Order: sequence, then C-alpha cells, then structure tokens
Amino acid sequence: MRKWIILLCALGFTALADQIAKHWVVANLALYESVQPISALAPLFQLTRSSNTGAAFGILPLAGDVLLVMALAIIAGMLWYFRSVSEDSRLAPVAIGMIIGGALGNIADRMLHGHVIDFIHYQIPNLISNVSNLADHAIVLGVMLIVAESLWRERRASTRRGADEGSINGASAENGGFR
Repeated sequence: MRKWIILLCALGFTALADQIAKHWVVANLALYESVQPISALAPLFQLTRSSNTGAAFGILPLAGDVLLVMALAIIAGMLWYFRSVSEDSRLAPVAIGMIIGGALGNIADRMLHGHVIDFIHYQIPNLISNVSNLADHAIVLGVMLIVAESLWRERRASTRRGADEGSINGASAENGGFR
C-alpha cells in the first residue's frame, strides 16, 4: 500500500506542477516570446513559449494522435510494471510517478490545446537549442532514477552473492567441507 501512495503523490505533484507552470507561461508569454529569469544565464537558459504537435525535439510533428495513444500505452505499461516493484523500493515509486505524471501533463496539453506547451529553453550557441517542459524533464529524470535503482539493486545482489560464495568456500576449507 505504501508504494501506491508514494506513486500517487509523485504522479499528482508532477502533473500539477507541470500544468501550473504551463498555465503561467500561457498567461504571461506570447507564442515564441522569451524572458530571462536569471540574466546571468542568458542565453544559455531562458523561458520561451512554444508549441509542439510532435514528439520530443519537434520530431514527428503530425503524429499528435499517435503520440497520445502511445502515451496512454506507456502509462498502462508503467502501471503493469509497477505491480512487480518490491515494497521496499525507494526510488521506483517516485520515478514511475514522475514518468506517469509527466505523460499525463503532456496528454492534458494535447487534449486541451491540440499541442504540448514547451517553455524551458536551453541553448548552447552553435550547438543546440532545445525547448521542453517540466513534464519532459520529469519523464527523463524518472527513467534515470529507475535505471539508477536497477543498477544499485544489481550491485547489492552481486555483492551479496560474492559474500555468500566466500562464506561457503571458507566454511568448506575450515571444517573439511561440513557446515
């Protein structure tokens, strides 16, 4: 039960924060208008209102309905996977909540506006310029947390296996193979 409560809290917080931020952007910035909230970081970081009918980085601009169905399928898949997550998992409920909350934030945009509202603008002159949103960042961070926890659990399991093998081998040598 605890893991489901954590999942729902992370999901709700992520989706709500994303929608509040997007509401502020729509209310305060015209399409393609930019502001520099931290002038020392301009032009590397700024807020630029844009719309995206496609996937990340503007790819597949005409695939909005397909992306909506894919997002729903991903949510279903994440919930299916979540059932197998251990009760003692610390990161997975938060991470999966962030992924689902981010997906729901972008789904809400597609349903309400016909496109996703992007506004977090990172730019490295002559290299990259990307505009995304909190939902996108939550999804990426959630995936990174799942991978990190998976690697951490595998490392712990490997360490335990090594310790168990060492104690078995040590016991065999010390007492003629009897435990």
